[in-house]
Amino acid sequence: MRTPKNFRRKKHGQTDYYKRLKLVKSGVPRLVVRPSGKGMSAQIIEYERSGDRILKTVTDRSLKGKGYDFRGNSISISYLVGYTLAAECRDLGLEEVILDTGRRNMVRGGRISAVLMGFVEGGGHVPHDPSIFPTEERIMGHHLKNKSVGEKMAEIRKPKVEAKKPRKVKKDA
Repeated sequence: MRTPKNFRRKKHGQTDYYKRLKLVKSGVPRLVVRPSGKGMSAQIIEYERSGDRILKTVTDRSLKGKGYDFRGNSISISYLVGYTLAAECRDLGLEEVILDTGRRNMVRGGRISAVLMGFVEGGGHVPHDPSIFPTEERIMGHHLKNKSVGEKMAEIRKPKVEAKKPRKVKKDA
């Protein structure tokens, strides 16, 4: 009797094939978020039998070409990566995507949840629980030593925050 073949990516701890199979069987495109030590990457990927097809990609480095002059892996920049990806995906006509974190675990208020928050606020549709999102202070970058990121985030988020104020509805008697 032969021993079962161990996949190389599983052996090196790169791919959780059980989790991947569940995501691929759903037939819905995936929002793949991959944080690294130096940056953040988010992609919209669609499964094809011949291999996954990447529809859109945004990284912290690609933000410079879109008018943002900073990069890194902070929560503020992670939010911007998700927000920019959602803006670029509007022309694809995607109804919904599923979050794929790979072998990483979701941490409440972490970088992956910041990308998810940016994607959702940018107009993307992902099943989620809003309690995992980072606080507004962390998104705005108040916790960072580099205050230029916080100032830039204030310019970007100002219209978004004002748009969320609840309107009072007059009740007719």
